Amino acid sequence: MQLWWLYVVRSADGSLYTGISTDPAARLDKHRSGKGARALRGKGPMDLAAFCEVGDRAAASRAEYAFKQLSKPVKEQTVAGGNRALSAFAHDYSSSPV
Repeated sequence: MQLWWLYVVRSADGSLYTGISTDPAARLDKHRSGKGARALRGKGPMDLAAFCEVGDRAAASRAEYAFKQLSKPVKEQTVAGGNRALSAFAHDYSSSPV
């Protein structure tokens, strides 16, 4: 089974983008090069704000959807807590122990 990750990218304008990947660092490089999600194209410099292991793709997709449903203040609070806080959030959607 391939391990999937939930990740949050912060762009230069302060917006947050949430996605899933088997390699968050490589995915961030794609976003930076303009070959990732359209939502991030032209947004300037971006950083990986938080990321965590989730399990399989289905669990990662569930966690991504749930995170995207949160209000911006709650997302900001979670990201401020770093990888540990994102992992705690994603744990409810995980297919394996996180």
